[in-house]
Amino acid sequence: MKHAQCTLQDIATRVGCSAAAVSMILAGKQHGRFSRETIQKVYLTAKEMGYQAKHRLPSEGIIMIICPSVINPYYATLLQGMEAEAEHNGYNTIIFTTYWSLKREQKALQMSASPQVLGIIFAMAPQQPDMVREVAKTTPVVTVSDRQSHYGLDSVEVDNYDAGYRIGSYLIQLGHQHVCYLSTSLNTQHSSRVLRYQGLVDSYANLQPQGSVSVLSQEVESSQELATVEIEYQVGRMLAKRCIATLPKVTAMVAINDMIAYGVMDETLEEGFRIPQDYSVSGFDDIYPSQFHNVALTTIDHHINQRGHRAFSLMQAKLEHRQEPASFTHVEFTNFLVVRATTAPPRTIGT
Repeated sequence: MKHAQCTLQDIATRVGCSAAAVSMILAGKQHGRFSRETIQKVYLTAKEMGYQAKHRLPSEGIIMIICPSVINPYYATLLQGMEAEAEHNGYNTIIFTTYWSLKREQKALQMSASPQVLGIIFAMAPQQPDMVREVAKTTPVVTVSDRQSHYGLDSVEVDNYDAGYRIGSYLIQLGHQHVCYLSTSLNTQHSSRVLRYQGLVDSYANLQPQGSVSVLSQEVESSQELATVEIEYQVGRMLAKRCIATLPKVTAMVAINDMIAYGVMDETLEEGFRIPQDYSVSGFDDIYPSQFHNVALTTIDHHINQRGHRAFSLMQAKLEHRQEPASFTHVEFTNFLVVRATTAPPRTIGT
């Protein structure tokens, strides 16, 4: 329960230490004098009791942005949107990169107990929603996630199922009967990948029932994400090679994101095939390199930068205009199909 006017002495009484110790800990001074357990307990108690330092300004705290990667331009663009909005409104940010590691996500959430952390923005759907909901009881949390996965948190969303369905519908219009979905780790911890796949599958079930959607995926450990800058590109090449070798009826490859698609394109060309005459290739995200003339990738635009701006605006609103505990805000952006040079009607099978 939060108190209207929580004091340092209130916190000290709850923790079992002096008000002077609480003051030093919350000010970040002489932490060497106190045990880690005491520091954590003071931080958590201060948040639980709603302690507010006098005349506190946004510049005195930070917004923690939790992000799985910064090498993929999708996340870089999303982060830049958040940081531009933060800069404009006088807030400081810090980025914590998880590389899809559960332990690193836990570490970030533990660090958020510090009173210096005003709020947390997840640049992806959290992998441990139960833990995040617990943190959200004392620290405002906003996620950039899927329409189908609210998690009981404020969120800026896209409908990834719809994105997969749109790609499928377009390929069906072109005449592709057999397509393959290529993805990195495909499991419940990566909900957007699963939803895009399900949308693609359902588009064929509804609109082209005589067709088929194959799937090829490659497990990627967090250690690989951290150690290998070009991991998504490498996976794209590996999966394209498997698709060409084992699925002769496939005429279109749908990559889970544009970075995977770049690897798919290079491998396809290196194998001696043409794009789009022999294989159509498409992705998701519409990151800025996809617009380059020599790339010209067909993809789905998710309004990445705008979603970054909106996610931070939502966090600012939570900080400056307190919501009722049980109320949540969900802002949805619409997907947009961007057709470029990597897709065309299918080749004739056997030629």
